[in-house]
Amino acid sequence: MANGGTASFGVVGLGVMGANLALNVESRGFTVAVYNRTWDKTAEFLAANPGKKLIGVRTCAELAAALEAPRRILLMVKAGEPVDQAMAELAPHLKAADIVVDGGNSLFHDTRRREAAWKQKGLCFVGCGISGGEEGARHGPSLMPGGDKGAYERLRPVFEAIAAKTATGSCVTWCGPDGAGHFVKMVHNGIEYGDMQLIAEAYDVLRKGLGLAADELGAVFRQWNQGPLDSFLIEITGKIFAKQDAKSGKALVDLVLDKAGQKGTGKWTAQSALDLGVAIPTIAAAIDARVLSGLKEQRVAAARVLPAPPPAMLKGDPTNWIATVHDALHAAKICAYAQGMSLIQAASTAMNWGIELAELARIWTGGCIIRARFLDSIRRAFAADRGLASLLLDRDFRAALATTVPSLRKVCAAATELGIPLPAFAASLAWYDSYRSSDLPQNLTQAQRDAFGAHTFERTDALAAGPVHADWLR
Repeated sequence: MANGGTASFGVVGLGVMGANLALNVESRGFTVAVYNRTWDKTAEFLAANPGKKLIGVRTCAELAAALEAPRRILLMVKAGEPVDQAMAELAPHLKAADIVVDGGNSLFHDTRRREAAWKQKGLCFVGCGISGGEEGARHGPSLMPGGDKGAYERLRPVFEAIAAKTATGSCVTWCGPDGAGHFVKMVHNGIEYGDMQLIAEAYDVLRKGLGLAADELGAVFRQWNQGPLDSFLIEITGKIFAKQDAKSGKALVDLVLDKAGQKGTGKWTAQSALDLGVAIPTIAAAIDARVLSGLKEQRVAAARVLPAPPPAMLKGDPTNWIATVHDALHAAKICAYAQGMSLIQAASTAMNWGIELAELARIWTGGCIIRARFLDSIRRAFAADRGLASLLLDRDFRAALATTVPSLRKVCAAATELGIPLPAFAASLAWYDSYRSSDLPQNLTQAQRDAFGAHTFERTDALAAGPVHADWLR
């Protein structure tokens, strides 16, 4: 052990997030024991932070010895097998009621398995989603813990101290049993995918349809951030457009290759939605867009040979078009958040988690990547009606959509004419129109299923009679 003393909190894994969370915890008055698989990284971390209440340890045994009971340990290691390995190394040195928190982006199924296994040993395992990136980890993230509620209560003093603060309190809440916390974080990231894609599509319309340059786009997004689109992602987008490349003098964003990566939480969100029978087309379109962006060489080759509309610009007053794109983005963002909340609601019901959607909206108003002004409206909507079937049915959101959906229609139509791809905008509009339609064409789909596979159907004029079959092909 590098330093003597008793720590009240432990952190395993001193990568960017782990190191910053350790410093955040320490800054709130807690002594923190830190452990990394390689001692060199621990030593470097301690040397970079002299005079702080940090205890460096070389082994899991030393970590356990350095912590007061019941122990509280935060794992910040890569999701998957590294989590299981770290747990296996820690387990022999822990006692009943000790708590280990997985703060990475683990698949919620793994969290459920780990929590159940440790419960049999008398140990507590908590899966906690953490959002906010490096800056949030250091100064105040949004925390989404799930697992044993008693374990959360013992973690609560630390979590409430380090979480972001808003007018409604600390941005942390107990999400529910076993894997609830990691499920919520997974969907948070899915909404993030959708939100980022929608912003990218708005940018594409403005640059290709109106010919706006980066400095002009920066001014637009800074203005947008003063109104209903006020959010972290809109804010940083304005700053991104303002960043110049020191070497070339050009806008740095214009030098970024159009290939976007992903780490898996978006894919898990889409898979979970399919499993639960919840439509999240805006989020799914955002995932597809990232996949397509990775086909750079194919896209470049295809651009040379596939027919496209002749080059053209949007017709009309550019100022009016900027306002129209703003409103279209507002409508599509409502759809993305509504889809995510519906998915969480469905999972909570299916797994008996009891997740409070109003509380999630509250803790997402600060610290996290998808923090936005209209999360306050989402919180109010679900606080007023805990059984709200969809955010689209809330009075205030109905009013907002009534004024913004016409702009979404206009932008989608105009972009289609110009050949500007808007997969997430179009998916949002199609989802909205499908949800508001009392008459969909799936009567034909079901008739086809019955015709080739005898899957039966229900008659609109005799619903009480139940499923029936018809001989369609004779």
